[in-house]
Amino acid sequence: MHAKQLRWIAWPAFLVAAVLEAMVFAVLDPQSLTLLDWQVDWSRRTVYSVSFLMFWCMFMLCSAITLQLAYPPTQVNARLHHPNLPE
Repeated sequence: MHAKQLRWIAWPAFLVAAVLEAMVFAVLDPQSLTLLDWQVDWSRRTVYSVSFLMFWCMFMLCSAITLQLAYPPTQVNARLHHPNLPE
């Protein structure tokens, strides 16, 4: 994967994850989180960091799938048959 494609994936995912993080925790208090009736006793900073990284990873996956689906089928199939072709 080229650096340009990685930027196409990571940067929009970062922006959307930041907005979602702000929206979720404007409504939700991290100290009141429970997971399967178990009180999460992490600090607020830890909860914010872990949730942001989870949001970012999920949105990067969505962006990567979208980027893959944007390629025309002929280009994808050509790369399958000839893996050394430039992108």
